[in-house]
Amino acid sequence: MSDTLLTHLEAGVLTLTFNRPQKKNAFTGEMYEAATQALLDADANADVRVVVLAGAGGAFTAGNDLKDFLEHPPTGESSPVFRFLKALAHHTRPVVAGVDGVAVGIGTTLLLHCDYVAASERAAFSMPFINLGLSPEGASSVLLPRIAGTALAAELLMFGEPFDAATALRAGLINKVVPSAELDAWVKGRAAALAAKPQESLRLTKQLLREPLRAQVDDALSREGQLFIQRLSSTEAREAFSAFLNKKK
Repeated sequence: MSDTLLTHLEAGVLTLTFNRPQKKNAFTGEMYEAATQALLDADANADVRVVVLAGAGGAFTAGNDLKDFLEHPPTGESSPVFRFLKALAHHTRPVVAGVDGVAVGIGTTLLLHCDYVAASERAAFSMPFINLGLSPEGASSVLLPRIAGTALAAELLMFGEPFDAATALRAGLINKVVPSAELDAWVKGRAAALAAKPQESLRLTKQLLREPLRAQVDDALSREGQLFIQRLSSTEAREAFSAFLNKKK
């Protein structure tokens, strides 16, 4: 599929590993396409009972690779990043994530669409959209206030500051904080436990949990996407990206 997305199916558990450790697994368009196809294939494969999302090399994902993102910006709902979010939001299998190291931008918002998330004690989350002159994505404007409360959601999105695993747990973004050395085993154990459940019952349980917000989530994904695309060409965003890239150099 792609050497930047590793896939491994064992005992009903499909593990998708973001694999650009030299870039802290920052997403490229190619990675989004590969992840989207893997999710769609998993939904059509009766052998897949659970999907696990993980990152290689001590990082979950640093979000969008800014160079690739600016060279190939999203232009509509058919763009790779939006197709990935839609495929994840509509996935019928339980999705488990193990977050080690950084989870930036979409690396944090995608967790809103997972069904169980464990993070290491060194995990570092952030949704820095506002600092780049952008707006929220991933239906975070709908889902984050619902799980974290309006006050904490506003703090995390309006300041765009990094936050630790304890704050992520308080916000309801994750279920469990474990030592880094134990994260992989913990995630595998939770995924295996889900894979052993009656599958139709598990599918219906996820459907019943997610369906009441389905229309709101789809609407938010669409509205946020349109605004995000508009913001990318704004003066604020151009200045913020330029300052960020110059600082990085």
